[in-house]
Amino acid sequence: MKLVLPRPPLVLAPVAGSRHFGHALMLMMCGITWLFAWWAAAKPTELWRWIDILSESLVVAMLSLWLMQLRASRPAGRVTTWLCLGLSGMLLGGWADLMDEFWKFPREFTLLLGMESSFHLIGMMGLTWGLHLWRQEQLALNALRCGRERAYREHDQIDRLTQLGDGAYLLDQLRWQQRRAEPATLVMLGWSDLAALSRQHGLAEADRLLQATGPLLLLQLRPGDLLCRYAADRFVALLPGADRAMPGDLLAAMSAHVHPCTDGQTRARLQARMAHTRLDDHLDAETQLLRLVEQLR
Repeated sequence: MKLVLPRPPLVLAPVAGSRHFGHALMLMMCGITWLFAWWAAAKPTELWRWIDILSESLVVAMLSLWLMQLRASRPAGRVTTWLCLGLSGMLLGGWADLMDEFWKFPREFTLLLGMESSFHLIGMMGLTWGLHLWRQEQLALNALRCGRERAYREHDQIDRLTQLGDGAYLLDQLRWQQRRAEPATLVMLGWSDLAALSRQHGLAEADRLLQATGPLLLLQLRPGDLLCRYAADRFVALLPGADRAMPGDLLAAMSAHVHPCTDGQTRARLQARMAHTRLDDHLDAETQLLRLVEQLR
């Protein structure tokens, strides 16, 4: 059964340090509407082009949705600010384009006639710069998660506790490695007395140990290696082209770990266990994992 966490409340990130960015944007849209209503001449209903009105309304709605999703899913910062400013410029341009379907500016209003294209151009420039900053951010995050991912990302297959790939993600990676037909070592590690720690100090303490195990093992991995949480206290490392000593290094790192408990007095040293095998290209990946589970019991 898959654990479903409660949805967090919708919190919109501030843009350029302001949490009232959405209100300011709505005021600007009202200002554009006022400019058309005050200076432009209303078009007769028979001149309205309904297909244009529908398509431009959908563009405005989609840009608004993108902007809200962006603010709801990212933290504040330069990247968020520039992406939001770029989308806002395009939204204002789309709104002005929609208003143009209902009103018509006289030809002498040169500045107002270029309002739509100006907003679109400024918005695309801001969005382009934001995407450039976002690419730099992604490269930094990719380097940070190099031991958790191998050129493949699927957010539905991330273990919520350890932020490592889960069992389904591991199986996908093993099958991909088998298709490449390159030698690799499969290592399964776990804690022998995690249940005793849970009984003495509670489940929260056991979860803290599992959270600490991921970074502990990631420090021992090379670029191109992969670490996933398979189930419970079992972690699996996929090591392409590894020598025979590397599984022992992972076991030694776990065995040397001393876990400080939250009571501030207890320092638990648990016994680690390990099973490893060469990845067989002709055997089902799930079968190989189950064999490692049996060896680890």
